[in-house]
Amino acid sequence: MPDLPPGFLTRPIAHRALHGRAGPENSRAAIAAAVSAGYAIEIDLQASRDGVAMVFHDAHLERLTRAKGDVAFRTRAELTRLRLRNTSERIPTLREVLALVAGRVPLLIEVKDQSHILGPIDGRLEADTAKALADYAGPVAVMSFNPYSMAAMARLAPDLPRGLVTCAFASEDWPGVPEERLAELATLDAVAEVGACFISHDRRALDMPQVARLKAAGLPVLCWTIRSPAQEAEARHVAQNITFEGYTP
Repeated sequence: MPDLPPGFLTRPIAHRALHGRAGPENSRAAIAAAVSAGYAIEIDLQASRDGVAMVFHDAHLERLTRAKGDVAFRTRAELTRLRLRNTSERIPTLREVLALVAGRVPLLIEVKDQSHILGPIDGRLEADTAKALADYAGPVAVMSFNPYSMAAMARLAPDLPRGLVTCAFASEDWPGVPEERLAELATLDAVAEVGACFISHDRRALDMPQVARLKAAGLPVLCWTIRSPAQEAEARHVAQNITFEGYTP
């Protein structure tokens, strides 16, 4: 399996870029601010109706724009015309973000679960992600809560570092996902199954024995989401790096 580039372990990772004063989450302005500050960047991908990788966290548009409905119901052209709330910023594509970052800082890309039950996927988002990244020269890695997504990335882009976003997979945090699926994911056995070279784990569950086992085996452990120096200090007892927001580490 490919190794995680070392910059992901040395530069704190700005969650959805350095959003806040600079601009909304996952926006060009927030990404530019993170690059300027020298932080690594985490972004999220959703698929448009025509299968283009869009840099947007939610499956639905309402929280972040004045539009309604699912991201997946609109084309790339329609989505890129939408303004993020209270700004002139518009939803960027992955290709636009890659051109903006241009390899200057590490870029951690979360491929959002398209099945909504952490199950099998159609693979369109993964295919466009792999295509967009084929010629990208900077430090980059992909990850997902859904192992099917990373299994697809292993087939499409085997040399691209890939990981899993993990947690305790408690049922209250995952409405609609079958209990047996959550129990299966909580074992973290999928890390080996998809050839993950790192995990990014919920800071609230860093004491899980499964995390200790993976770390002892040499797997890098990142964590999410740190919102204060106190949380950072606690998390770093286990995690080798943090994903942060709301303060500057």
